[in-house]
Amino acid sequence: MIQTYNRHIPVMLDQIVANLGDLDGALIIDATFGAGGYSRTFLRHGARVIGLDHDPAVIREARPIIESANGRLEVIEAPFSHLDTVIQEAPDAVVFDIGVSSMQIDQAERGFSFFKDGPLDMRMTAKGFTAADVVNLMKTDDLAKIFALLGEERYARRIARMIEARRQKKLFTHTGDLAEAIEKLVNRKPGSIHPATRVFQALRIYVNDELNELARALFAAEKILKPGGRLLIVTFHSLEDRIVKRFFRDRSSIKAFSRHLPDVKTQPPSFMLLFRGIKVPKKEEILNNSRARSAKLRAGIRLDAPCYESDLTIFELPITSTVF
Repeated sequence: MIQTYNRHIPVMLDQIVANLGDLDGALIIDATFGAGGYSRTFLRHGARVIGLDHDPAVIREARPIIESANGRLEVIEAPFSHLDTVIQEAPDAVVFDIGVSSMQIDQAERGFSFFKDGPLDMRMTAKGFTAADVVNLMKTDDLAKIFALLGEERYARRIARMIEARRQKKLFTHTGDLAEAIEKLVNRKPGSIHPATRVFQALRIYVNDELNELARALFAAEKILKPGGRLLIVTFHSLEDRIVKRFFRDRSSIKAFSRHLPDVKTQPPSFMLLFRGIKVPKKEEILNNSRARSAKLRAGIRLDAPCYESDLTIFELPITSTVF
């Protein structure tokens, strides 16, 4: 019997399963293992699952699920952008649920949420710079760019200037402190989201280099999927969805190129769309799980064609995380 937990509700689970085809005996890569919600369902349908997550806490908490899976589940500590190097066999499907998981948000000490005060950290792992480093050390113009491009924050420059002035007196160290400072600056309209929401999103994306990680993960999935294998991605905001949309658009059309004029060669598509456009959650799911309201699902089928070059320029990424 597969052990279950109530801490996390996987988004668009029924639609994921419906678009994976026959799971009995299939090898599925759950590239964003998290609390294991997808994986437990795949296991119940008879699949063999390899989960990936670069959060050490996730790996520790996965042990009871692994033990109850009777050898059909392996969980590897690795970023999903490395799945082509850590997975040794061609899977029948790769599934992504992009973004921070509920179990991470619920842990105040991780610093992902301002609803529970904690250190201004936001790292998926214990490595690299923190959100506090970004807020306290980065130049005002660069902060404004991060908030505007990664958070789509309309008051990005005002908030960046406020942060620069405040940190001269006292550094930001906790999530509640930063959220309160932003709320005082930006008037909150009734019924609107908290004024700090988009800034926190931008910081999390920047600290974890999430957009570049997603882009590289799509290239990695293209490399390891077997012909006929399926790639399913659930995203939660427009920046992520834009990357997935551009990937499938690039990979599902015939490419013409000329290396030695006048000969013109073509490269066949490596993917076929499983369905056109996006699928969204049903109304009942949104009522039961508020996290689902912004979810979008895109999917493709791997064709029997060579991989394309891993060219990040096709995504037109707005910003790259760098050490400062």
